[in-house]
Amino acid sequence: MNSLERISAVLKFETPDRVPVIPQIFGLAGVMARIPVDEYVRDGFILAECQIKAVKKYGYDAVFSVMDTSLEAEAVGAILEYKKDMYPTMKTYAIPDTGMIDHLVLPDPNEAGRMPEMLKALKILRSEFGDEHLVVGCVMGPLTIATQLLGMEKALYLAIDEPGVFIKLLDFCTEIAIEFGLAQIHAGAHLPLVFDPSASPAVVPPQFFREIELPQLQKLCKTFAEAGSIANWLHIAGPSASILPFYPSIGVDIVNIDYYVTPQQAAEMLPDMCLDGNIKSLSFIEDRPEEIAAKSSELLDSFESRGGFILSSGCEIPPQSRPENIAAMVNATKERG
Repeated sequence: MNSLERISAVLKFETPDRVPVIPQIFGLAGVMARIPVDEYVRDGFILAECQIKAVKKYGYDAVFSVMDTSLEAEAVGAILEYKKDMYPTMKTYAIPDTGMIDHLVLPDPNEAGRMPEMLKALKILRSEFGDEHLVVGCVMGPLTIATQLLGMEKALYLAIDEPGVFIKLLDFCTEIAIEFGLAQIHAGAHLPLVFDPSASPAVVPPQFFREIELPQLQKLCKTFAEAGSIANWLHIAGPSASILPFYPSIGVDIVNIDYYVTPQQAAEMLPDMCLDGNIKSLSFIEDRPEEIAAKSSELLDSFESRGGFILSSGCEIPPQSRPENIAAMVNATKERG
């Protein structure tokens, strides 16, 4: 089996030749190629080349065109600060005044900000790997885009004080994600990962998620599935156990679980859904390779009889991580066959 076939098998709860392994390597791919992170996130050619080098060296099952959480906000008008070898930080929000919400213009993914660079990376990656490896794009979830446009505090106060205005903003953010995701599928992504950290129960209550964010995610997933995405992959890190029961109604196919959620919890709540996770991201900095190997083996044991599992990190593997820990994680699956 090649990587894409392996992943397709576990999505159907069929038996692959081995469990797929997808370390969530974004900026770390640049670091391992001696490319500063601030350059990696601004150049699609560099991003693609670094991803190609990393996957060829370590032999895992997916490549990512992922930059950072502020890409969509920058395309709308936010000003970011790029510091040497770091992810960009927000300097000026795109919406300093909520009165501007009625006048927002949907960014064109082929022209706005760094969106074209991300699409360029996807075209290169799909050309390189075809249907051998899973080629993954990325969109921020609607709530995450909203908090990046306004700032977290202002966005959440708006949701409480003027819910109608907030929903209007969220609708706009959903359209951004849809247009960008469709452009990624057209550029060659097998699927756009939906990354929505602001939807975590660590940020908003589960009831807020169910009533406000869930309908937006449903629309997103339905649109991507109809456009040919091979699966809908939802990534909400943190203590997500309280919102996992909502996932089947969203249309999710791959559920990311962070280290806060035990494999047993996730398997019990979502018995028919493919799960990926959940080695703690910080472990790739702090732990020794033999510890990563042990944690990987424990997860493989947990899902051996169930199936429907992709070995992964709970969230992004930080750029400061030890590369030998990537090898330890990948080898844990290959040694089992």
